[in-house]
This record gives sequence, C-alpha cells and structure tokens, in this order.
Amino acid sequence: MKRVIINGANGKMGQAVARIIQARPQLGLTLAGGREPGDGFGLAGDIIIDFSSPQGAQDAFNWAKEHKAACLIGTTNLPERFLFQMQEEHKIPLFYAPNVSLSVYFFGELLKKAAQMYKGYEMNLHEIHHTQKKDAPSGTAKKLAGLINLPPERISYERFGDTPGTHILTFCGAYDKIVLKHEALDRDLFAASAVEVAAWLLEQPAGFYTMSDYAKAVLKSAKKELTA
Repeated sequence: MKRVIINGANGKMGQAVARIIQARPQLGLTLAGGREPGDGFGLAGDIIIDFSSPQGAQDAFNWAKEHKAACLIGTTNLPERFLFQMQEEHKIPLFYAPNVSLSVYFFGELLKKAAQMYKGYEMNLHEIHHTQKKDAPSGTAKKLAGLINLPPERISYERFGDTPGTHILTFCGAYDKIVLKHEALDRDLFAASAVEVAAWLLEQPAGFYTMSDYAKAVLKSAKKELTA
C-alpha cells in the first residue's frame, strides 16, 4: 500500500479525499496522515495531495522534492513563478490541475469543439461556487475560457451557498441560443478523481503531468478493454 499525505487535511476537499481513500482500498492507497499549511512535516509518505493554499502548495512541492515523493496539486490561484517551476520538474512525478475532475476535463474538450462549430456566435461563461471560494472567477473558469479564447470580461460568477461548482457556456446567435452546462452535484466528484489520479501518478516516471496526460491514459485503457 502506498502512503498518502493530505496537505490541507481539515478543509472540505481534504476531508473528502481522506474519506475516498479509506473507502477504496482496491486502489492500493492508505492514509499516512494530514497536515495544515504552516504545520511541520513530521510525516513520511509516498505521495502528497494538496488542496490548501498557494503557499501550502509550494510547501507540499518542496517536501515532495526533498523526500523524492510524488506530488498532486489541485490548489488554484497559484503564482506564475510556481507554475513555471512545476512545469520544469523532472525529478519526481508531479501532477497539477486547477480542476482534477476528469468529467470537467472532457467538458472542456466539448467546449472547444462547440466553439469551432458555432463560430460567429457570442460566447459567455458563467460559473457558480460556494461562498467560501476565495478566487473569482475560479481557476476552472479561467482554464475553460482559455481553451476557447474567451476574454476575461466574458466570464461572470456567483458565490452561493455550498455549491461545489457549476459552469455554463452560452452561445448566442441572431436567431437561437445554445447552452452547455457542467454541474458538480457533490464535492466527492473532485475528491474521487484526485484519488484515482494519485494512484495513477504513483506508477508514472518522474516528470510534470496534467489532466491531458491522465485523460489519454484513461481513454487508452478503455480502448484496450473494448478490443479485448
């Protein structure tokens, strides 16, 4: 069993990740413990999963490098300097995504195809998150907008209740309107995907990985099963 450390363990995502790890022993993961940003790293593990803060993510990355462990970062609003640092990593398996949900990744791929088909339509992206969400618009919204070259001023947002995450892209034409929507119904959507990515990451050689790499591996595996 591979030992997992959760950075940001007391947060909602950290608690959800811990719950999923304990519920899915078939993935070969066990919970080594958790910490909050600023606490000492008095733990040993094979991988650290970070859902904390920009500084907490940097601490998790530094710890993983020092201990030659894998590192999965799902924290958003990271400084560009740190993003470049991660992209150049080649000594440990490192995964970063502003949204670790595979279904959200595929939603982004759908948006890219839709933007090609509905050229000439006005596009607007709206996102809704819980009231404790610190960045606005969210990292996911910015990522989706970037995929379709949507200017930042075309992103609107709401902070409402305990909404895990909703993203709505609207195409407006002269005579019709097309609406594409992804709605997370439970935070476990992201936690379950993060745990599955972590299990996959532990099997990868050192280097920098994104949702694109993981999605390709999932589709390749699915294709093998269909042709078996």
